[in-house]
Amino acid sequence: MMSRTQITLDPEIQRKVRQRASDMGLSLAEYVRRLVVRDLRSSKSIVSPKAVFDLGSSDGSDIAKHKDAMLREAFAAERRKPRRR
Repeated sequence: MMSRTQITLDPEIQRKVRQRASDMGLSLAEYVRRLVVRDLRSSKSIVSPKAVFDLGSSDGSDIAKHKDAMLREAFAAERRKPRRR
């Protein structure tokens, strides 16, 4: 059984979505359902950069000394990346 969900779209986006759905021979609702299912299937599990640190002896390398700053930088760079749709 499906649950009803209401969304609000900018009028221009709604026009484009309706046109895309129509071009595909789908209702707007079916088009959105398919997008959601595809997004959920393709979502990658996010691995923390911490997973590559503390794996062994670094013998005093810069990574061992500055890992907190490197982690901050890695997370900040990840946030700046544009998401692909």
